Amino acid sequence: MNAQLEQLVATCHWIGEKGWAPATGGNMSVRKDAQHCLLSASGKDKGTLTADDFIEVRIVDNVVPSGRKPSAETGLHTLIYRLYPEAGAILHTHTVNSTVLSRVEKSDALVLQGYEMQKTLRDQHSHLDAVAIPLFDNDQDIDALATRLAAFAQRTPLTYGFLLRGHGLTCWGRDVQEARRQLEGLEFLFQCELQLRLLESQ
Repeated sequence: MNAQLEQLVATCHWIGEKGWAPATGGNMSVRKDAQHCLLSASGKDKGTLTADDFIEVRIVDNVVPSGRKPSAETGLHTLIYRLYPEAGAILHTHTVNSTVLSRVEKSDALVLQGYEMQKTLRDQHSHLDAVAIPLFDNDQDIDALATRLAAFAQRTPLTYGFLLRGHGLTCWGRDVQEARRQLEGLEFLFQCELQLRLLESQ
């Protein structure tokens, strides 16, 4: 088994144990080479995935040579791989914190500032910096959503990931290890931000 795929399978099991992809939700992928990625099959429990549950997808046009059914959100994964050649792994989760915050925050980005754990994100060196995680309205039309994301990315890089309202977080890294670290860091930050807002509202 490819070493990165092996790490991704282990990461999926970790995500499943944390309850971050309940009821077979979420999807994960790893770049296989410049032309292909390996994407989790649709409707599978992320806590029990094996290497055989990842499907080869052509990045340029979403074609699946095997004819198997990958995630419904395949187009978002391939878009990220096309936009960012350095992206090596993508993790999409459905956590309570990211889902609730994505609905509470009414602007077009969730801005995180003042947290030491911001330094878990690539190229972040101080709690004083502001980290903006873009927010997009959810859409069942993945092609339309991918078009909106691509238009946004032409103006502003999607550095770590993005939130979909009422849906969850998609984040990535240069490899599985970095994607996992940034997912864990962002989830910690989301929990802190949600708790802070609840306390400030009392």
